[in-house]
Amino acid sequence: MLTAKDIMTTNIVTVSPETDVSQAARLLLEKHINGIPVVDSSGGIVGVLCQSDLIAQQKKISLPSLFTLLDGFISFSSTKNLDMEFKKIAAIKVSEAMTADPITVSPDTVIEEIATLMVNRGFHTVPVIQDGKLVGIIGKEDVLKTIIS
Repeated sequence: MLTAKDIMTTNIVTVSPETDVSQAARLLLEKHINGIPVVDSSGGIVGVLCQSDLIAQQKKISLPSLFTLLDGFISFSSTKNLDMEFKKIAAIKVSEAMTADPITVSPDTVIEEIATLMVNRGFHTVPVIQDGKLVGIIGKEDVLKTIIS
């Protein structure tokens, strides 16, 4: 049975939380990768920046529906999601656009579990961690390669 260590990419490109969003976007395009791990100064993973995080900067904001009651405005939806959307759109640094505290797998995680995680959670990039350190990365393409081999 295939595991993360069998399909992961070990030549990992990373960025720091302070990297400019434009520089990270350039790396994603130049390396033809969907996501890039974000690591702190000690090498610990603090997030993942995916193409979809950067594409969010171009999306249309849907404003919450409001109604008036006794001269006050009441929102039908939470403003928390709106705040998060604005933060991603205005992001200048990777830390402002990344998905923080990513779900990770170990080198021994079976491919079925990784595929399920990717499909059910909508992940395109999954970091592989061993003893608290980033040892690999698995993207959609890594999983797809197993179909043709």
